[in-house]
Amino acid sequence: MRYGRIYNLYVRCYILTEIVNLIWDSWNNGRVIPKIPNHALPQTRKEAYAIQSDYCSKSKYPCFGWKIAATSLAGQQHIGVTSPIAGRLLKERVFSPNSSLLFGSNRMAVAEPEFAFKMKKTLFARKEEYKRKEVILAVDTLHLAVEIPDSRFEDFSTVGAIQLIIDNACAHELVIGPPVKSDWKHKELSKHNVTISTQGGSSNLGNGSNVLGDPRNALTWLVNELSKNNINLMAGETVTTGTCTIPIASQKNDIITADFGTLGAIQLSLC
Repeated sequence: MRYGRIYNLYVRCYILTEIVNLIWDSWNNGRVIPKIPNHALPQTRKEAYAIQSDYCSKSKYPCFGWKIAATSLAGQQHIGVTSPIAGRLLKERVFSPNSSLLFGSNRMAVAEPEFAFKMKKTLFARKEEYKRKEVILAVDTLHLAVEIPDSRFEDFSTVGAIQLIIDNACAHELVIGPPVKSDWKHKELSKHNVTISTQGGSSNLGNGSNVLGDPRNALTWLVNELSKNNINLMAGETVTTGTCTIPIASQKNDIITADFGTLGAIQLSLC
């Protein structure tokens, strides 16, 4: 019996390694897959998040941080889930403002303006739920960002939350600015208007309330989601909290501007 359990564990580890390699290869080569077969799927979110950690191991750099997907009802409907999910941000896929990003075979073809927080204190996994005040006290700086998401699945809206977590919550590329200089800690980010537009005149307006009611709420959700899955949010990591507007459609040769009003703006181009 003991050898049977060891064998089953070995087979399971082999299957999970193959899943990691499949997603990683698809991501780096612009390919898509139908879905992961049911017999190979992780049974829990914890196991799916563990797969994400292997993407960081394959990266040449320490993990940059985390992204949150589906922090609004519209976002959840867009990818076919009923609650937010989290994904890893890889440093080699993070860019400074005014960067030109390769559009390539991106099938989601949208851009999302987001508030991002850099942590100054590690929040360790624990049984007790973190309160928002405790989480905010652990924040170092606020940043403005634009996410360019993508999926490794042919039809990301039908595969479900577990597969999308394995898909790194549709993480792809992020453009992020320097720390916001104004006194953001006393601003009501939930009421702060944000506009994202393309040079062709298309634009979407929203505000921080579209991010679980407030970007700070989304950050608190992320901390507790990680904690209950035995993951620490580390000092120095950055969390981008989800789109403030309906994602704007994008295409090759677009110039995209996210205007955060008095807090600043982020611009990028797609080539």
